[in-house]
Amino acid sequence: MYTTRPATFTYHRPSTVEEAVSLLGELDNAYVLAGGHSLLPAMKLRLSMPAALVDIARIPALDGIEADSGGLRIGALATHAAVATSDLVQSVCPVLGETAALIGDRQVRNRGTFGGSLAHADPGADYPTVATALGAKITAVGPSGTREIPAGDFFTGIFTTALEPGEVLTSVAVPATGGGTGAAYVKHKHPASGYAVAAVAALVSVEAGECTGAKIVVGGVTGVPVDAVAAAAALTGSPGSTDAISDAAAKVPEALGGALGDSYASAEYRTHLASVLARRALAAAAARAAG
Repeated sequence: MYTTRPATFTYHRPSTVEEAVSLLGELDNAYVLAGGHSLLPAMKLRLSMPAALVDIARIPALDGIEADSGGLRIGALATHAAVATSDLVQSVCPVLGETAALIGDRQVRNRGTFGGSLAHADPGADYPTVATALGAKITAVGPSGTREIPAGDFFTGIFTTALEPGEVLTSVAVPATGGGTGAAYVKHKHPASGYAVAAVAALVSVEAGECTGAKIVVGGVTGVPVDAVAAAAALTGSPGSTDAISDAAAKVPEALGGALGDSYASAEYRTHLASVLARRALAAAAARAAG
């Protein structure tokens, strides 16, 4: 029978990360609640039925956006709106702010959180693709202490991450995009949800008119973000011309085995989109690097 009411659960509001970790260890089938934009709708449809919620939304100091080792340190509870409008993000890693501004609508951006989106690991989410391309590192605190997980190792499957039982994602370290390097993120969004049907994050480094390095990460097409290594290698060492970018983008589908399909977009269509979007993202990133 269809329902829009969640199953019964207990609610807990810790005041520290350590208390949250302790509660997760004590309670059976406990879920972490941050902004709630993904978890609560799933609970109302009973797609998720946690026995307990551990609400970390009011733990102090988890919503900061700070300079850190030349890059950024973004707290798990920083909202999409905060990331999108941060002058610090704009100066250190502008592509991240641009990505945040593309998420959902104003209500979603005002409530949804940076860390919550990463931990939820929806294939159509925007941050996982960009975080992987930027080489971000995700900090988690759990029963065994604190550890950092490279974004490239963090996403392990659809709605699945490398977080271990009892761990709480607390912050993310994002490197700066320095001089001579340009970054861009483009997506084809679902008209109803705004999630990425296909998306590409690209980084291009240019020196003396030559592409000295590139990274192309595709999201929305497979269960996890995919690093199109061969396509990026094809661009490296080239003059970064339109033809070189087109040749590199044409290699992107080679990396997309196991593409997903649904009623809106087939696997073949998503794969085709990835190539088109890669060309646009690389052109934008190369122009920024040269500028």
